[in-house]
Amino acid sequence: MKWYRRYIAVLSTLLSLGLLSSAHATPWDDLSSDQLEATLVEKFAAGEYSPKGADSCLMCHRRSEKVMAIFDGVHGQGNSSQSPMAGLQCEACHGPQGNHNKGGKEPMISFGPDSKLSASAQNSVCQGCHNDAQQMSWHSSTHNLEEVACSDCHQVHSAKDPVMDKLTVNDTCTSCHSKEKADMNKRSSHPLKWDQMTCVDCHAPHGSMSESALTKPTVNDTCYSCHAEKRGPFLWEHAPVTEDCVTCHNPHGSVNDDLLKHRAPQLCQQCHANDGHASRVVPEPGMDAFGGGKSCLNCHGQIHGSNHPSGSLLQR
Repeated sequence: MKWYRRYIAVLSTLLSLGLLSSAHATPWDDLSSDQLEATLVEKFAAGEYSPKGADSCLMCHRRSEKVMAIFDGVHGQGNSSQSPMAGLQCEACHGPQGNHNKGGKEPMISFGPDSKLSASAQNSVCQGCHNDAQQMSWHSSTHNLEEVACSDCHQVHSAKDPVMDKLTVNDTCTSCHSKEKADMNKRSSHPLKWDQMTCVDCHAPHGSMSESALTKPTVNDTCYSCHAEKRGPFLWEHAPVTEDCVTCHNPHGSVNDDLLKHRAPQLCQQCHANDGHASRVVPEPGMDAFGGGKSCLNCHGQIHGSNHPSGSLLQR
């Protein structure tokens, strides 16, 4: 397994330099994160795998429903050559057993919030198998830089990983992204709260070459994948539309119609001065076209672009 060979090389260097100390004399529960990693490296170097594989583990762990649930999912299918259970079984992810079952509970690789191992150490196990094109941007992704572990989102010991289910993936994302959760419950939003759309429709959680981990090269390309009618090209274009959709819209939700960041005319007047506009000439004092109906859009209805020969002002 390539991942642990690289892991051993790095930590063996640290041990030789005295930056990590051996932890054999220390009770396992009292080991620091660095000491635990050093101990696990030594176990990998010894390579004492159990000849009985999962049967040795299940002698103690078969009473745990969480442990046994792995046989209901893809990671527990022994008839699949890509499954850990077809190879080293439990030890493919948790490391060589060594003397773990011979008293003293010698440490194994553990995952989840209670693990003392760093997120990068935990993730290196997963990346030993999951290293295809979908993970090529992981190392520069926000999730990796923020030290998010794969197990923080994924559930391996389960029949169905919630992140892989379109009806539950949004709950996983919004458990951390609370601001976006609040936005998607505002009066104008994409149908995320009804699970008709998912966060991963637009974002790549394992990272991408685009800003905000978008699945497409740009914000506009992401929007156009659903809103194709806004793509153009148009004879008369509106500069902020062609530049970036989020100039005017908040894609996660807004208190204004059509996901707008502000109401018209305030939104329009961020770029367009209202001095001397013809709408000021109205019969009723104190009233103008800015304050009624759709405001600026009463006249400039083709705000995303116009193909009419006389549509230079986006009015037709």
